[in-house]
Amino acid sequence: MGVFMSTMDSSMINVALPTIMETFDSTLAVTEWIVLVYLLTITVMLLFWGDLSRYLGQGAIYGRGLLLFATGSLLCSLAPTIHLLIFFRFIQAVGASMMMAMGPALIRSVFPPEQLGHGLGQIGIATSLGLMTGPAVSGVLIRWSHWRAIFWITVPVGVLVYLLGQRLLAAISDGQETETESDLRKRFDRTGALLWTVAITITILLTTSITSSCCTVDSAPPVLLAGAVPALLLPWAILIRYESRTRNPILPLPLFRKRFFSMAMLSAMLSFTVLFFVLILMPFYLTRIIRLPPDRVGYVMMAVPLCVFFVAPLAGRLHDRIGARIVATSGLACCLAAMLLLSRLQADSRPFTIALRLAFLGFGQAMFLAPNSAAALGGVGPAQSGITSSLLATARNMGMLLGTALAGLIFALSFSHLTGGLDIRDFTPDDMPAFLQALHLTFGFGAFLAALGLAASWLREERTGNETTGKTGT
Repeated sequence: MGVFMSTMDSSMINVALPTIMETFDSTLAVTEWIVLVYLLTITVMLLFWGDLSRYLGQGAIYGRGLLLFATGSLLCSLAPTIHLLIFFRFIQAVGASMMMAMGPALIRSVFPPEQLGHGLGQIGIATSLGLMTGPAVSGVLIRWSHWRAIFWITVPVGVLVYLLGQRLLAAISDGQETETESDLRKRFDRTGALLWTVAITITILLTTSITSSCCTVDSAPPVLLAGAVPALLLPWAILIRYESRTRNPILPLPLFRKRFFSMAMLSAMLSFTVLFFVLILMPFYLTRIIRLPPDRVGYVMMAVPLCVFFVAPLAGRLHDRIGARIVATSGLACCLAAMLLLSRLQADSRPFTIALRLAFLGFGQAMFLAPNSAAALGGVGPAQSGITSSLLATARNMGMLLGTALAGLIFALSFSHLTGGLDIRDFTPDDMPAFLQALHLTFGFGAFLAALGLAASWLREERTGNETTGKTGT
């Protein structure tokens, strides 16, 4: 239920972005922070909750996260300004990060080893169902009620699940070995955690600052771009240098020196970057250019998760037979082809043909994700499976963050240049050619990133550690 609610919320908000922009008369750069602050918070905090679970207990963290998520949803539905909405999304994201970090760990703690794959598969089903129902529910609510209604749904469900599961979650926490607060303080890498937070935050702030300035000062983007590269690389260089020398690093750098692991992480991040290029901009295209009502926008957007729901089990079985390299790389090849097809969308494209292209993208994502995750988890020992799971989730969220920020940046720069400094909120039917040209350029860059992900996936090692070709311990 926690996974279902958090994924449904993520997919609902994407459909609602154009409507929220109109309500608050906000720019694209400000509006996209509704998504960015959610992803940024989750990305930063996943590793923290993994460490704190040894002190607080997995069940306790998960239950509190469930309640905090419901509280954040209620506050979001009442937000009077877009800036307060963004702040309340931060509160909601803290709760979601607690659930996301502890969910797989709870499954592992209650399922016997021979049924672990089945247990983790339930999370995949809940994820697909959440992503599928989100766009449709959001579209119907926006058309017949208000965008605030998309936050009302998770409030009673979250509170009810918390109350029903409180005793069970407390029992799980009581049955786990925990460490003392003093042990946690000695072991926890505070400096590394701070550097990790700073590096991710600076990356996103630099990208969005360029996006917000491109519509106001013509000379700002080149200047910002010139200074952005060293400002972007410096915190990451400091983080890596410090983590390579500390005794208990928050980032296990030796794992990244193994090609099967580093390529799995890189290709996972790039796949989600490509996916969010589409999820962020497609609702604006369907609303502004195709002029579909919100409920039909939701139906078209459902093509991606619907395909994932049916194809993901097949991808898992193929991985068991022939290994991750061929299956995962084939999936990213489909993503590349889908991005090339989406980069050719026109003003007269039919909703059915758009949905087919989105379904092709979903097919590629489904073929990639499960084999890639299984290869990463199967190549490490049991002691490293927890941190590997957290890092896979972090790589996916980093991809979502970069996809949201880069898609907004490239589209805003292109649209502003073609219209003489306009933002998407200033769109009129006369700007349709500029919109399409900016969309084609943005999706074209997304295709380039898909090609990089394809190359990274192909360069993975098929047989390392306890992984054998076609078989993993998970």
